Amino acid sequence: MHDDTVAKRFGFSGGLVPGVDVMAYMMHMPVAKWGRAFLERGLIEARFVKPVYDGEATDITAEESNGGLSIEVRSRGDLCATGSASLPAAAPSISIADYREVAPVAERKPVNAMSYEMDKWLGTAPREWAGHAATEYLADIRETDPIYAREGLGHPGLIQKVMNRVLVDNAILGPWIHVGSRMQLLSAAKTGDVITARAKVTGNYDKKGHRFVEFDALVVANGTTPLAHCWHIAIYQPREQAAA
Repeated sequence: MHDDTVAKRFGFSGGLVPGVDVMAYMMHMPVAKWGRAFLERGLIEARFVKPVYDGEATDITAEESNGGLSIEVRSRGDLCATGSASLPAAAPSISIADYREVAPVAERKPVNAMSYEMDKWLGTAPREWAGHAATEYLADIRETDPIYAREGLGHPGLIQKVMNRVLVDNAILGPWIHVGSRMQLLSAAKTGDVITARAKVTGNYDKKGHRFVEFDALVVANGTTPLAHCWHIAIYQPREQAAA
């Protein structure tokens, strides 16, 4: 969906900025407010309601709301994403043993309903963002907060990119769309961590001609440290329509 030609086939006017990158933009506000504490135990939720197009200016705003932040993303004058962020008093206790560690499929096949069968456990190939890769990512998402370089931390947007790998590492996908996520951070990621996801399929359904999948996942660093408890929703087979 990030290619202009493909996106237009599905009714969009150009290539889309990935939802995980839009969510990464949204994370700037809570990190600016709470600093490292948010990276260690913050909660953030995002819902993507309209596309953010590649190359277009994007405005992120946040307002105080019930002790947390209410966040909006606007582009082309449209409300594109909504979300919220808060800082719990402590990170919830999550047992790593409750999340089954499996490898991604040995051979990816074209996506179908069985690719993300209900209650199926899915894994991802290990990903490491060390040195220049982590720095390049910060540039890609226009993140200027010095906390990451100063304290050797990985941006939590990288955790969302690993969540996308749950889909990509286990099937050959056509165009697909990230719809929304909720992420409870459990520990601050460090530059150079090797990150994997342990995901269970909790939803697989048709809605208005689109095929949706939902995951409940634990993202883990170095096989031992839980980084985040994530809920991830995506359209893995969008309804094709004439370009607008």
